Amino acid sequence: HLSLWWKGNNLFLPQALYVFHSSHNDFVLQLRILYQNRLSRVNLRELNRTHTNLVKLQAGYVGAQFWSVYVLCSAQNKDAVRLTLEQIDVVKRMCNSYEELELVMTSQDKLPCFKDRRIACLIGIEGGHSIDSSLATLRMYYDLGVRYMTLTHSCNTPCVIGLTAFGQEMNRLGMLIDLSHTSYSTAKAALNISKAPVIFSHSSAFSVCNHSRNVPDDILQQLVSDTVLGFVFVVNISTLADHFDHIKEIAGSESIGIGGDYDGVERFPEGLQDVSKYPSLIEELLRRGWNETELKGVLRENFLRVFREAFPTVTSTNASAETSRLLASYLTFLPLVFFGHVG
Repeated sequence: HLSLWWKGNNLFLPQALYVFHSSHNDFVLQLRILYQNRLSRVNLRELNRTHTNLVKLQAGYVGAQFWSVYVLCSAQNKDAVRLTLEQIDVVKRMCNSYEELELVMTSQDKLPCFKDRRIACLIGIEGGHSIDSSLATLRMYYDLGVRYMTLTHSCNTPCVIGLTAFGQEMNRLGMLIDLSHTSYSTAKAALNISKAPVIFSHSSAFSVCNHSRNVPDDILQQLVSDTVLGFVFVVNISTLADHFDHIKEIAGSESIGIGGDYDGVERFPEGLQDVSKYPSLIEELLRRGWNETELKGVLRENFLRVFREAFPTVTSTNASAETSRLLASYLTFLPLVFFGHVG
């Protein structure tokens, strides 16, 4: 039996339910907008103009975070590559400047453990316009630590038109294909092309919320047959749990992870105002009868499975031994910590 308890206003969970992974956060974009990426001008521990700061991440038991390095679509065919590099640089400078953060990039990294309350940092590109239709740029991003790319954002992206070549190269590298923001036809094409698992880093169920960025049931059903992973984007605690319940019914709990869009949208509902509020989601799912095995999958094991199933694909396509060791290190050594969902 799983129980929760309160100390003051803080919700505490059994250690078995500490979250492992969160797939999306736009905090780095806010650092550009508010501070022009000048980290010396801001204290990331106590910043109060954003949904995210280091104290809030720790209060939400966030143990690992994919930081989105998004640049505006208006930069397409102009300076998108330079701007993306600057955002990657911000993530690396954050990790160098704050002992709470640790960049996870190679198998030689010493990964943080829960007792240290440190946060493993990974990098995801949000939008194929960031690579300027260049496979070489894609490869260089991987070398800099990028581990997923959202194929498109809100602009038509040439690399999506040439999806076969770019998808194959992402498979070869071991960079996950993220299908959030993509059209129905692009998502179907990517599922048919990719030999490795794909993700939806911050998407919900179309049947629960009729929005073009959410995932229709037939694609959710394909997640089962293709053993790929969808991450649920938070709407509010009750409706979010409705999305979880629906996707569990259609695709199984093993196809669900946690992601979201903190600092990528302006407002969140009462109870989910910032990244410290993740325990409220777990409380609601427990109340609805989700068991420990299902929740450990949602919070940790499902994401680990993505890398486990990507690993043989990487190996079979002759990716570097370092890439293979990196993916294996994620599977073997990352700690069981509350990896806050960003939603």
